[in-house]
Amino acid sequence: MRPERCLKFYALALFALLAFSGRAFSSDTYVVVGPTYNCVGHYAWVPTINQALAAVKGAKRAVIAVCPGTYTEQVVITQQNLTLVGVADTYSHDSAVIMPPATGSVANTVDLDTGLNIAAQILVQNTTGASISNITLDGTGNGIGDCNTDLPGIMFQNASGTLNHVAVRNQVPNGIPSGCQIGESIYVQSAAGHSSTVTVQNSSVHNYNKNGITGNDLNTNLVLTSNYVQGAGVVPVPGAAQNGIQLGFGATGTIKSNTVIDNIYGDPKVAASANILLYDTAENGGITVTRNRVGNSQLPIALITLGDDGANLGDGVTVTDNDIFGTSAYDAIDVCTNGNTVTGNTIFNSAESGVHLDASCGIQFGGSTGNNNIATGNTMVESACAGILADTGTTGNTTSPNTYFTVPFPVTSSTASCPFVAGPMRAKAANKFSPAR
Repeated sequence: MRPERCLKFYALALFALLAFSGRAFSSDTYVVVGPTYNCVGHYAWVPTINQALAAVKGAKRAVIAVCPGTYTEQVVITQQNLTLVGVADTYSHDSAVIMPPATGSVANTVDLDTGLNIAAQILVQNTTGASISNITLDGTGNGIGDCNTDLPGIMFQNASGTLNHVAVRNQVPNGIPSGCQIGESIYVQSAAGHSSTVTVQNSSVHNYNKNGITGNDLNTNLVLTSNYVQGAGVVPVPGAAQNGIQLGFGATGTIKSNTVIDNIYGDPKVAASANILLYDTAENGGITVTRNRVGNSQLPIALITLGDDGANLGDGVTVTDNDIFGTSAYDAIDVCTNGNTVTGNTIFNSAESGVHLDASCGIQFGGSTGNNNIATGNTMVESACAGILADTGTTGNTTSPNTYFTVPFPVTSSTASCPFVAGPMRAKAANKFSPAR
């Protein structure tokens, strides 16, 4: 290659790196990681990510640029303001992949809620300002053969940061889908008295055993924008009941412009899978679910409380302008909390109703759900039973105007004569969701 062409490639690679990091080199400690070479020019170079972390330890701000290649290591980030970014080489190769060590993954933390061992591929812990971009996390070869060690691709614990243009895949115990309730692509959680705020954007998540993206606990906030999350399709019993995106147990967040598909449990009488599951989320936490495309699941969007963590959790969610299609077993939107706003959604082909104002969750804790909701301005095409199913006993709901096409009953109650797929009347029992915790 001619010298001037090499210089051009180096300049392009450096420009791309600066764009990814968003920081000037003069203010950062800067280390390059490469399998056999320094792909971006004359900077400090080491062969592994862990060696790079050791090299930048104590820096106020640091950038670790990861050259194309496969890195068989687990990474723990505890440093403030650290950027980990995959970069192209001079030949425009651009694929930095982190995989488990050759001997398999080992526990590097414990779950803050359950005490279960966790073997995260990347663990971001007790820090802020972490930025990870243009990196692939592949869990193939993790060697986890039981249900006693969870294996997230990326985990934030009491930590905040940004994930952008990452790919996370194959977080499956020993590569074999199982009924173990473990295996999340991205997992965020906070201990009491701590907080985690994580933005995930423009990223690809698929082939997880349990959940795609999970945010749990009070003071956990997830901002999810323009991501693609794909489940395994129909998971045979006794596999794990997958959920695409989960906010749970006091968490809050924003879920916007994502595509979430293919989360289906093989026997809906045993457990239900959701594309977007809000389970005992923060009370009136300002959660918005907007402009997402969700479908091919048992229940595309579910707002659920069982009162496990206190009364009134999960109330006050806004679900608006989503495209929802292909509900295989239940309702397109199950509203089993109170005081929510469901507007402007377009719903196609629901196995039961388009929007269910659901009283069954209150039965679980002696309270009342499905009340004081606004469900207006939605367009519903082809549901097997109702456009809006308002359970008997629910009160304070606004259910018009909406637009219906080929819907047998635009608005009805669960005691009406209604041809449900599973029988003539809706069973008074909450759907058996299985959130990750």
